[in-house]
Formats: sequence, C-alpha cells, structure tokens
Amino acid sequence: MAGESFFGQNPAHDDQRGNIPADLIPYLEAADEAEDTQAGETSDPQAEESEREAALRALVENSLLLGPDPSVLAEIEGEVDEDFADDAAEAREERAAHEAALARAEEDMALDARVQEIYRSIVARAPEHDIDPTLDRVKLALDILGDPQNSYPSIHITGTNGKTSTSRMIDSLLTAFGMKTGRFTSPHLLDVRERVSLEGHPITREGFVRAWEDVAPYIGMVDERSQEEGGPRLSFFEVFTIMAYAAFADYPVDAAVVEVGMGGRWDATNVIDAGVAVITPIALDHTKWLGSTIEEIAREKAGIIKPGQIVVIMQQEEAVLDILLEQARSVDAIARVEGRDFEVVDRQMGVGGQMVTIRTPSAIYEDVFVPLFGQYQAHNAAAALVAVEAFMGGRGLDGRIVEQGLMNASSPGRMQVVRHSPTIIVDAAHNPAGAATLREALESSFAFARIAGVYSAMGDKDVEGVLSEVEPFLDHLVVTQMPGERAADLARLEEIAGEVFGPDRVDVRESLADAVDRAAEIAEAGAQPADRSGVLVFGSVMLAGEMLKLAGHSPR
Repeated sequence: MAGESFFGQNPAHDDQRGNIPADLIPYLEAADEAEDTQAGETSDPQAEESEREAALRALVENSLLLGPDPSVLAEIEGEVDEDFADDAAEAREERAAHEAALARAEEDMALDARVQEIYRSIVARAPEHDIDPTLDRVKLALDILGDPQNSYPSIHITGTNGKTSTSRMIDSLLTAFGMKTGRFTSPHLLDVRERVSLEGHPITREGFVRAWEDVAPYIGMVDERSQEEGGPRLSFFEVFTIMAYAAFADYPVDAAVVEVGMGGRWDATNVIDAGVAVITPIALDHTKWLGSTIEEIAREKAGIIKPGQIVVIMQQEEAVLDILLEQARSVDAIARVEGRDFEVVDRQMGVGGQMVTIRTPSAIYEDVFVPLFGQYQAHNAAAALVAVEAFMGGRGLDGRIVEQGLMNASSPGRMQVVRHSPTIIVDAAHNPAGAATLREALESSFAFARIAGVYSAMGDKDVEGVLSEVEPFLDHLVVTQMPGERAADLARLEEIAGEVFGPDRVDVRESLADAVDRAAEIAEAGAQPADRSGVLVFGSVMLAGEMLKLAGHSPR
C-alpha cells in the first residue's frame, strides 16, 4: 500500500531502487523501517524517531559524497577548480605588484641618494652669488657639447621680483598650446630637481642623474683648462645652467623658458639668443654684487636684451625704464611696455584667485581666471601673455586656450595657502619691494581679524626694510633661525624686529615648527569665534621651502 512505507511496497519505488547503488540500499531500508515505526508498529516513539533521523542523515551524506549524477559532480568540481585558479592567479598578481612596488621604492631610494650626492658635489663649487664677470667658461662647455641651447627657441626672464611666477605662467600657456616645454628657474623650494622642469614637472631622478653624467666629463675639461689659466672652476650656477640646456636638447623640448639666476649681463643663462625677453619690476636687491643704485642694477639686467628681440617690459621706475628702452634701441630690439602697449584693464577677486581682463598689442582677453592672489600676479599674467603672443608670431591667441593655460598656472611659495584654521600662508618675499606687494596681496585677498608673522632671512638682506613694509598689518612677529651659512643670525633678527615692531610684539623661536605654533597661538588668542585669523611665513625662498616640507607638500 502506498502509505505503508517511505517507498513501501510501492512497485514504482521498488523499480527506482534498481538504479540506486547497492551500498545505499541498507540506508533506504533503514529509512523505510523508521517510517514504519513512526506509523505505530513500535512502542518506543523517541528511539524510533532517532533511528529514522540517523538513517536519513546517512543517506543524505552518502548522496552528497557520491552524487546522484556524475556529470553534475564534474561540473561542480570544474567550477571549484576554476575559482581556485582565479584566486591563485589574483594572489600571484598581487604578490608580483607588491614585489614590483618594493623594487621601485628601493630604486627610487638609490636614485635619491645619487641625486643628493651629485647636488652636494655641485654645491661644493663657488656659490650662485659669486659672480666672475665672464661667460667664456659656460660658452666653452656648451661648445664642446655641440651648443644644445641653440636647438630650441627660448624666452628669457630677468627682473627683481616676479620672475619665477611669470616663468611658470609662460610655461603653462605654452603647454596649453601643445608645446613640450623646458623651464629653468632658481632657487628651488623642496628638491633641486625643480630647477630643471620638463613639461611642467621637475626632471625625473633618472633624468637628473643622466643630465649630470652626460655633461660631467666636459665640465671637468673646462675646469682643468680654466685652472691652468689661473681661473676658477665652473660655479654652482654655471654647472646647473649647462645641465639644464643639455637636458632640454636631449628631451627634446619645443621651447625653453629660462629665468636668470642674478642680474643678466654676466648671468650664466645669458649665452642663449632668446627671441623674446621679459623684464619684471626692478628694485634694489643683491646690491653687494649688482650695484648700490637701482640704475646700476637696471644696466646689469638690461644685458639680456638682444638684437632683433621682442622685450616685454613690466612697470618700472622712470629711471629704470629709460635705461631699458635705451638698451633696446641700441640693439634694434622691439619693446612692449606695460601701460603703453599692454595693461591689466580690470581685476576682480574670485574664489581661489582673481578674474582679470588683459589688453595686449594684439587682443583683449576678458575675464580670465588666474588662480593666484595679489595684484602683482595679475600683472605677471599680463606680461606672460604678451610674451607668449610674441613667441607665437605676434597674433591674437585663442581665448579658450589662454584661459586653460592661466587656469593651470601655479607658483608654489608665492602667496600659497598651506593650511586652514588658522590660515597659514607662505610667501618668499625677501626684499622691501616684494614685501610691499605681499602687503597689498594680503590686504586685498584676505580679511584677517588678526594675523601673526613668522620671519627669517639671509644675512645679506635688508631686514629692516622688509619688516617696515609688513609692520602695519601684522599684529605680532615671531623670528626664527634658518639653516645654512648665509642665514642671518637669530640675535640680529630679534634686535632689528624689536626696533621695528617694539619688543612686546616680537617673539623668538629656534625652530620653524615652534615659531609657527607660537604665531598660530597668538593669532587665535585675540580673535573672536567668528573672526578669521592667519599666520604669514615669509622672508626667504629657503624658509618657504622649509614651511612647505613642514606642511607635507611635494615638489612641483
């Protein structure tokens, strides 16, 4: 009967057992017996239920092990094998990627060590400011190398303040127009490789090492010849100039943007025959080497103006402009003068920068965003735009590409915000003129209720002149010590700062980190909850670089 057993005496069930492996039949029979027991044929229901469950469990376990269909089992096994293989392959890939990352890290460490070794060997030469008024050594080294500086067109920039920012804007504009650029600027903020830039980025470690190894034998030859004649070895800056020009040719670049190291006439960079020159505002600086008057300094910087060149001249004192225009006339160079041939027509503050309208000799560019603070950066942008126009043939440029180029411009260490709450601003202002533009930029771009300064300087700088410019808008000043032989003595800085600010508004801290902490504490102490407080770190490119390191910034 159908109800007598799990399969019971049902013939259909008996037929199905013919397809079941013989070793499973005892389990089926046990299950049948358990079901019969459940139907009331035994007197111990609890024991019978346990016996039935044991039989069913054995049946299920054996069925799972053997499988009712070998093809299903094979398919499952295949899927398991495939998943295992995928997991194993993924693990191997992760292990390989990890090992590759470790290998790259080790290689980078070795390259970093090599870069620093090369840098130390170059720094051991005569310093950047030790001028020997001749270009003969640099010309000889480049001549042996095949005059790489003549293999690409260039734009040459001099002036007292704004050179690096203007250079970077020119670089960004040329890049936006699809050119591969090389840029040579100094000094560096974080890494010596910043001095030689390729397509907007510091030269790679490998590129730096290769550039040195390519020129080192020829530098040695020139050193030997110069010393035989009673002269000095190539200086620190001369070596870097040669490396940069060779690296640009090796890359190769479509255009080079070259900033002078100091002055112009006898600067090592002045061996190029640039089609375009830019002269940023000239003021008193490096007076020990360039001259004690602004006219003497102007004559040195006018030395980069070459025959047939287009020279872009930014706002200058009248005496300086006369000297620059006279030099341009004497060599038949074409002068483009700010205020006459180009100007900043309008300027409005914006989030993270400013909107400017610029008139050039060829066009008017309206409402272009410049992601930098300060009126002086608007003027730098105008000069950069005029220089690129001249470099590209003197025609008006595509406004959309100009917007892209200026929007992508950056100038690390120049009115750069490195932290918020409180706002910490870094600026490399190191002379009175730079401090004056810094003051204007802060007052027009930031509404601080209280602001404290952190200051240090090189020993040859006009400390009193710089501090006199910033004293009216700084609530307090913390002076600190910079590393290096050229750094000003901390006791001297404290003395001068006390004379300018008054002793009650001056603190002293040995380390930059402690100085910034103290300045932040002072700035926030007197401010209301809704007020905005700030810290300004300024006085030297080296100090700006140290602050960027402290804030965790990378070279760019």
